[in-house]
Amino acid sequence: MGGNSVFASGFFTDDGFDFETRVALGHATYGAADAGEVLATIAGIEDGNAESWIAAWCALGDRLAAAAAASEAAGRRVSAASAWIRAAVAYGTTLNTLAGSEGTEALLPVFRQHRKAWSHYCELQQPAWQLVSIPYETTTLPGWFAAPDDSGKRRPTLILNNGSDGPVSSMLIFGGAGALARGYNVLFFDGPGQQSQLFEHGRFFRPDWEAVITPVVDFLVARSDVDPAAIALYGVSQGGYWVPRAVAYEHRIAAAIADTGVVDVSQSWLRHLPPEMVELIHRGDKERFNAMIAEGVTTDPKAIAQWNFRARPYGQPDPYSTFAAMIRYRLTPADAARIKAPLLVTDPEGEQFWPGQAEQLAAMTPTVSTLLRFTAAEGANFHCEPMARRLVDQRMFDWLDEKLRR
Repeated sequence: MGGNSVFASGFFTDDGFDFETRVALGHATYGAADAGEVLATIAGIEDGNAESWIAAWCALGDRLAAAAAASEAAGRRVSAASAWIRAAVAYGTTLNTLAGSEGTEALLPVFRQHRKAWSHYCELQQPAWQLVSIPYETTTLPGWFAAPDDSGKRRPTLILNNGSDGPVSSMLIFGGAGALARGYNVLFFDGPGQQSQLFEHGRFFRPDWEAVITPVVDFLVARSDVDPAAIALYGVSQGGYWVPRAVAYEHRIAAAIADTGVVDVSQSWLRHLPPEMVELIHRGDKERFNAMIAEGVTTDPKAIAQWNFRARPYGQPDPYSTFAAMIRYRLTPADAARIKAPLLVTDPEGEQFWPGQAEQLAAMTPTVSTLLRFTAAEGANFHCEPMARRLVDQRMFDWLDEKLRR
C-alpha cells in the first residue's frame, strides 16, 4: 500500500501522547497553535517518556511566554495575544501528564504559568474577555465571559462545559472561537473537579451536574447582554454525559450539544476489569475489591500515574470508593425522558473512550436528539474530532442556529 500513513498510524505509539498531539495540532485551526511549532516540539520527545514530554512542552511555553511579554511591553497587542495563547496551549499540554504525580508540587507551577498566559490572552481581546465569578453553593466558580463586540446588545450565549481533564484554553477550539465568529456570547468556566477547582481548591466531580449548570444559567440570565431565551450548552468529552444530565433538570437551556455522546462514564473504566471485580462493585464488597486490587498492584510507573490522573477528580480514599462513585455517572431512562431541549450528539469514527454510547444516547432521546457522525475519511475521527474543528463547527453551529431560529 502506498501513501503517507502518519494520520492513521499516529505520531507516537503511546496512546496518550498521540491523542494530545492531535489535540495540539487541532488548535492551529483557530491560531491557538502553529503546526510547525507542534511538530518541531514532538520531534524532540522520547515516545512514552513523561519527563521528555513535560520538558519539551514547557520549553516551548517558556519561549512563547517570553516573546508574548516582550510584544505586550512594546504595545503590539496582536502579536502578544497570539504568543500568549500558544504559550497557554503549550503549558496546558503538559497538565495531564503532570497530574499523574502523587501530589501537586510539580503540577501547580506549570498550571499557574498556563493560567497566566490564558489571562493575558483574554485581557488582550477586543473587547477584553471579562473574568467573572459565578456564585456556586457557598463559594464561586471562575469564568470568562466573551462577547463578539462591545455593543452590549442581547445575544444568544453558548456555555462551554469542559470535560474531565482539558485546560480552559482548549475550549477555544472546542466551540469558543466558532461561537464568537458567529455572533454568540461565550462563557468559559471551571466546574468542580476541573482544573483550578481540583488543583487549587480540592473540589471534586459530581454526577448531578444540573447543580453546576443551574447557577451558571442564573448568572447569565441576570446579564443585560444575554438573551435568556437563547442560552445553549456545549459539552466536550466527559461533558458529553454532564450536558444531557444537566438539561434533563435545567430547562432554561434552549439547545444542547454532547461532543461526544456519553451515557455511562464508568464504562471507560469497568471494561478494563475482569467481570468478577465488576460484580464486587455492584455487590458493595469493598473489602474484597480492595484486596484484589492490592494483590494485583503494579510497579509500572505509567500505570500508577494513569490511576493518579484519572482517579484524583473523584476525591475518593480508595479504589473501591472511586469505582463506586464513578458508576453514579450514568444517564438513566428516567433522566433521558426529562430532556426537552433539542440535543445534538456527535459520533466520531474510532471513539476510544465511550464507543457506541453516542448511538445509545440518541436512542434514549429519540424525540429531541440529532445524531451527527464524523469519519476518518473527513479527518474527523477519534474522540471529540480533535483535528477537524472547523468541520465540526460548521455542522454544529448550522444546527444550533436553526434550533435557536437565528
